[in-house]
Parts: sequence; structure tokens; C-alpha cells
Amino acid sequence: MKKEDYTNLSADELIQKKTSCKEELHKLNYQRKFGRVDKPHLFSKFKKDIARIETILCKKRKNIK
Repeated sequence: MKKEDYTNLSADELIQKKTSCKEELHKLNYQRKFGRVDKPHLFSKFKKDIARIETILCKKRKNIK
């Protein structure tokens, strides 16, 4: 997803997205351990998505306070 897509989501939805991205990243790391990664480009995609989500969550928290 793009940054604009994430900014339109609520904090709860962002937390759910972050959790699902972390789960997918964990699955990929498990597959890497056994050498069965079909799409290695997804590692960086999920890491970047998690970073985007955390950045937007931080900005939303600062705006509330």
C-alpha cells in the first residue's frame, strides 16, 4: 500500500495491518530458514510497510496530544 492509503485508516486498522505484516514477515523468515522463499522481494516490502505504519501511528499520536 502507499502512504496515502495508510493515512486514511484509523489507528486500530493500522495496528491490525502492522500485525498482519509482521506475521507475513515471520512466515517468510521461517521459509528462508528452510530455503523455500519464492518471492524474496517481499522481505523489503513488508519491512517498509511496517515502518510506514509505525511512522503514521506516531504522527497520529502526536496530533492527539
